[in-house]
Amino acid sequence: MGSDSKKTLLHAWHTANGANMADFGGYEMPLWYSSAKNEHLSVLTHAGAFDTSHMASLLVSGKDAYGLLQQCFTNDMAACIGREKKALFPGRCVYGAFLNEAGEVIDDAIIFQIAEGRYMVVINAGMGGAIAAHLEAHKSGGDSEITDLTDRLGKMDVQGPLAAKVLEKILASPDTVFDRMPYFSFKGHFDASAPEADVVRLTDGTPMLLSRTGYTGEFGFELFVAPEHFVKLWEMVMAAGEALGLTACGLAARDSLRAGAVLPLSHQDIGPWPFLNTPWNFALPYDDAGTGFTKSFIGDSALANVAAPEYTYPFAGFDLRKVTLPAAVLDADGKEIGTVLTCATDMAIGRHQDRIYSIASPDRPEDGKIKGLCCGFVKVRTPLDAGSILQLKDARRKIKVRIETDIRPDRTARKPLKEMR
Repeated sequence: MGSDSKKTLLHAWHTANGANMADFGGYEMPLWYSSAKNEHLSVLTHAGAFDTSHMASLLVSGKDAYGLLQQCFTNDMAACIGREKKALFPGRCVYGAFLNEAGEVIDDAIIFQIAEGRYMVVINAGMGGAIAAHLEAHKSGGDSEITDLTDRLGKMDVQGPLAAKVLEKILASPDTVFDRMPYFSFKGHFDASAPEADVVRLTDGTPMLLSRTGYTGEFGFELFVAPEHFVKLWEMVMAAGEALGLTACGLAARDSLRAGAVLPLSHQDIGPWPFLNTPWNFALPYDDAGTGFTKSFIGDSALANVAAPEYTYPFAGFDLRKVTLPAAVLDADGKEIGTVLTCATDMAIGRHQDRIYSIASPDRPEDGKIKGLCCGFVKVRTPLDAGSILQLKDARRKIKVRIETDIRPDRTARKPLKEMR
């Protein structure tokens, strides 16, 4: 770890509890505690707690804040809430990316509409200054204010089927908070002076912004509080979850979970190449015909005129073995056609008669053993069909994998909250 690595407010807790620490995004973060495998599985069977306070966030406010974000953000905030195409409104959030003029990803983000003309933008570690500067450069004199909240906010995630059962023990009014709280919605505020601050409070009165989002593909929440309350919040969550099997989780489990859930890692799976032909096309404002965009945004012209497009696909292997980056992608004839972006191991999945099952699959065959599969993403120079067999090759080995439309089945992120209490 570099001597310049920052530390989150939970650094002392992590080291006291045996975390293996490493630098990530400029922060000294826990990779795992006793077992990355057990932490991964705990999120599928019980619940896991993640310190995510290394992530950056911005507040964008003013009468022109909406127009600024619409111009700079890929997703259409006027038509981004599910299949019903409702506009973004207070209490809802949406995933997308910020692109440069060449259509390349600067960073991905979730935008939360707190109120009319007031938005919170959550981005990746170390990206607060870059995205704030990007927005400032495109203000064009409009009425909008950008505030960088980097290191001024405490954030943690509670993910897994028992997440609501854990949180209801520390919320002042859990029934009210959990009522009508679908996926990609949020309630409350971390600022005690904000009008929304009374909506979600801990049992001791601490205000919190609570969001039905996460980076695991499983049911859960992201929790935002003022930094002076963060260590207390973490300790309250850990105490509330002890009897429910809640496990503290590091970045290794976060990475393997997100890979199995087909979620990208910014600057690795998306980055300085055109944001096109990926599993995350839903982050682009395609019209119903899928041939054009419903709005203009920075980078749209470049995406419409890519001369030699590349294609990103999810894959899963046939056993635990994986390759180390950098690694090449070979087609059936042994010809190199691209590169491996991510190769992780989802310990909660396995194949049985050529179908992938999860330990959470209700129709999992009794004789099907779940030992884990490697999975991730490849970027190739030619379009491929689902089911295509490829080889991934690093300096040590070659492994066989298959292009998939999805990886870990039966994920719970979108389940109605009332079913999870």
